[in-house]
Amino acid sequence: MSELPFREAARATADLVADYLAAVPQGPVWQPMDPAARARLLDAPLPRTGRPLEELLAAVATEVMPAPMGNGHPRFFGWVNSAPAPAGVLAALAAAAMNPSSAGGDHADVHLERAVVRWTAELVGFPHTPGAGLLTSGTSMATIVCLAAARGRAAARIGHDVRAEGLSGLPPLVGYVSGETHSCVRKAAELLGLGSRQLRVVASDAEGRLDVTALRTAVAEDRAAGRLPFLVAASCGTVNTGAVDRFEPIADLCAEQDLWLHIDGAYGAFGVLDPAIAHRFAGMDRADSLALDPHKWLGVPVDCGCALVRDAGQLRETFSLVPSYLRDEEAGGLGWFSEYGTEQTRPFRSLKVWATIAHRGRDGLAADIAHCTRLARRLGELIEADPGLELLAPVETSIVAFRARPAGLSPSGLNALNQALPLAVQRGGRAFVTGTVLGGREALRACLLNATTTEADLAVLLDEVRTAVGELTGQQLSDSATS
Repeated sequence: MSELPFREAARATADLVADYLAAVPQGPVWQPMDPAARARLLDAPLPRTGRPLEELLAAVATEVMPAPMGNGHPRFFGWVNSAPAPAGVLAALAAAAMNPSSAGGDHADVHLERAVVRWTAELVGFPHTPGAGLLTSGTSMATIVCLAAARGRAAARIGHDVRAEGLSGLPPLVGYVSGETHSCVRKAAELLGLGSRQLRVVASDAEGRLDVTALRTAVAEDRAAGRLPFLVAASCGTVNTGAVDRFEPIADLCAEQDLWLHIDGAYGAFGVLDPAIAHRFAGMDRADSLALDPHKWLGVPVDCGCALVRDAGQLRETFSLVPSYLRDEEAGGLGWFSEYGTEQTRPFRSLKVWATIAHRGRDGLAADIAHCTRLARRLGELIEADPGLELLAPVETSIVAFRARPAGLSPSGLNALNQALPLAVQRGGRAFVTGTVLGGREALRACLLNATTTEADLAVLLDEVRTAVGELTGQQLSDSATS
């Protein structure tokens, strides 16, 4: 078999990708992999000799693409994973062909990243100055970047150089979160040496928002005990329910108490583009840092997060280290991106962000987001109208938390049923929903991020849930009868 020239292979790849994307809505959302196919991937031997491009492309088509995660499908409602924007898919190929390091220098990707970071800030209404942000692998890394800056500022204000001296000699630095704060904040605190014990969980209100009165009390207690409060991490669309913290009173308290306000906007920050819910985000622009993911609601192909900060100087002071072999006399006042984060060699993420935003424009993105939030509210209405289902939280953004509640089951029986439901629905292949726990109750959560999803898709999801409930409760009754 002769090897295809690259141009011919590239065209064949484009056809393969286009055919795949066109077929996604007609196929199953997700199915368990065939054990033999799984084993072929897991146990593939290291090749001794190379394979031609056409053979590799055939392997991708037959061994990889038939087993997707499912997040491209309009009835994928799991976790917070979007379908890829077509413009971003195309741009990703061009970026890979150029393959630069976006650490710094005078080439297109560096300047394009500065532009798309500014675009991102403008989309969500966050104040931006040149250098005050960069693209990352995702909000998990963006959170590490932002919390490192917060740690550095807190230490410097009491005369301590944390980069030189570490944490030794500092009073315990205390951060404040709610029980709904994403786990990436705890991971960042642990990696930065702060310790999860110093990340204090503050009470939430009935809707899962951080309680400002409880926050004030916690800060006062820690100051009295000789600890150093330095950070509040608020949520801009929690993963479980999509709840948005009330930023204005939190920002007031942070300004009064000299605390760094960090907002996790990974999923929800772009919800501010929907006029119907934009009021929920009042005060987001007052944060010291905002972490968000273009690879979520904007549909930029993974990976792409973004760290935005108010003080570019603080970010650079936290990370800048320029050895002699990386000096660039032409870098200008902003220096290199590698002075603002932990990565030196950085991928060309900005092109797919640029293409995704430029293709849809602000108005198109806003319409897509508003479509998702409208459908989420509609799903909430359908759940409330069904006596066999229960809505577990108000629908604030595009996440709907609910559970099945058939008659005759005890609380433990309801928990067992709802814990089993997500996998049962997933295996059916017609819809994909995931589970969580809210207030000690097993729940289902549907996240709507795909602008091609329709109300008919919502009906399929609920039909699949009802069918799975019938099958599982029938099995439970059968088991009970024979026990």
